[in-house]
Amino acid sequence: MLTRTDIFPDPDLPDAAQVIAQGNAMAMDWQVQPGAFLQHHGVSCEADYKRRHTDEAKLMQHAQIGWRDPEKSRRAWTDIHERCAAGDVTIDRYGICLDWSMGVPRDQRGDAMRGTGLILDTPEQFADLTRGAPVAPHFGDFVLGFPASVENTCAALNAGSTSIGNLGQYFTFRLQNHSDDVVCTTATLTSLALIGAQPVEILVHSNLDDGFAALFGDLSSTLGAVLLERHIGRLVGVKVSHCWGHHFSDPVRRLAFHIALAEVSDTAGTMIYGNTTSYRGPREENFASLSSYLSVDIAGQLLSPTGHAINPVPVTENERIPDVSEVVEAQRFAARLIEHQTRQMPLLNPAPARSLAKRLVSGGRQFFDNAISGLTEAGIDTNNAFEMLLAIRRLGGRRMELMFAAKGDPIASDIAEEVEEMAHSHLARVAGEDRRSLSRLEPRVLTATTDVHEHGKLVLDKVLSGAGVRLIDGGTSVEPQELASRARSERADAIALSTYNGVALNYYNALREHLGNQIPVLIGGRLNQVPDSSNTSLPVDVADQLAGAGAIVCREIEDAVPALLNALKETT
Repeated sequence: MLTRTDIFPDPDLPDAAQVIAQGNAMAMDWQVQPGAFLQHHGVSCEADYKRRHTDEAKLMQHAQIGWRDPEKSRRAWTDIHERCAAGDVTIDRYGICLDWSMGVPRDQRGDAMRGTGLILDTPEQFADLTRGAPVAPHFGDFVLGFPASVENTCAALNAGSTSIGNLGQYFTFRLQNHSDDVVCTTATLTSLALIGAQPVEILVHSNLDDGFAALFGDLSSTLGAVLLERHIGRLVGVKVSHCWGHHFSDPVRRLAFHIALAEVSDTAGTMIYGNTTSYRGPREENFASLSSYLSVDIAGQLLSPTGHAINPVPVTENERIPDVSEVVEAQRFAARLIEHQTRQMPLLNPAPARSLAKRLVSGGRQFFDNAISGLTEAGIDTNNAFEMLLAIRRLGGRRMELMFAAKGDPIASDIAEEVEEMAHSHLARVAGEDRRSLSRLEPRVLTATTDVHEHGKLVLDKVLSGAGVRLIDGGTSVEPQELASRARSERADAIALSTYNGVALNYYNALREHLGNQIPVLIGGRLNQVPDSSNTSLPVDVADQLAGAGAIVCREIEDAVPALLNALKETT
């Protein structure tokens, strides 16, 4: 039985009403400023603009920008808009790719590990970024959910942003040396209250693929997460707007989820993210994936308009951070596809998706009801926003689904199926003799991630387990010193690291400082980093530097098996 002390061993927690009152009071000093987008379109907020477009059956387009160099990002803000407009294509909104270190308070940011994203240090820099063109600024990552939430929310409002996130990251993202969950919860709730007290409607953006629903096996549970986050929003007086799409590859499930979300939410949507997990080949192949998911998202907006903008992700995304010309290319591609898809709608039979959507709604509501009942029985005040936020964060997605998933026939999520398929494919490419040799040794391998992106680790775990490795779960977003300590205490024979973007070399060097050279470290994933001397803001491959520093670089997951065998031979 789940009890309150299981979740809240803390003797005291901050008073939710006081935290909300503090955030509300801040609205006297910090309010949305009429930036270029709001002034140009004559609207008070992006939600009004979205409703206008929905009424006129117009689709919106979203682009992600934000290079490490603020000046390059400012130029791109204008350049992308003008180059698209020259082709009669409208960019409605930009998602700004802030760096991970932006979640750390400004006065402590100097020592934070940096990724590849944009760093803005003052409210003036936020505002300067958004003045160049009448495009809606969407501060969607590393604003809400972190110790620096309040200062970042104030700066986003000052820049004219009326779409601020990412609430989903609060539940799952951890910043090294800044992971105190009570501090994060207090900052997040204060920011939500500040948003709720604004004189205009602000969309609180939450990306489900970043949140506690990211690894759910049942897609109905994901819809239940929507209902839980909307419930928390109501307690604070804010509108939570949900984004999804990274991990939705199956077209029927992708469309069904859109239809189901439209039924349970009356809030204008932010955007539907691109299905980036389908980008696995060269750019010419990735264009097929781009067309596939965009066609579904366009159809969804035509069938069940929600105000979500479509997001054409440049086809180089799986290789590196795209440049300006590639962003423009994807946006112009999407605009033409909208024309084609609109004419092709009579060919579409949405019945299978609508049928699946009904099951999603039913299962999602069961998940929500089960969660509210279960948390209440455990002694959690489900009408207390602070307790709800912190309880979900501490329980985590896997435990939440285990306890509260709807009974009956689950609707398998795409990511669960893809992890199984990818692991099977990688394992099939491992030589049989290598698998047998590793199985005889039965090494103990600690697997972990440098950041929140866990899917590479899940595939790696299945491949290593299939080769006879005894796994030790090192967790996600684990700090280097913690990982080193765990490796020693668990007597691991090796460490296998999965990394996503921008921190590979710095993280490995920090790990070696705490670990020494006794335990071999394998590393794979997105092995890049922005050089300190870079004048382009683009990351470069650091695999050779990692190898030179002593890391065992694995370009593909199956490379980990022979690499581990060789490392174990050298240490025995």
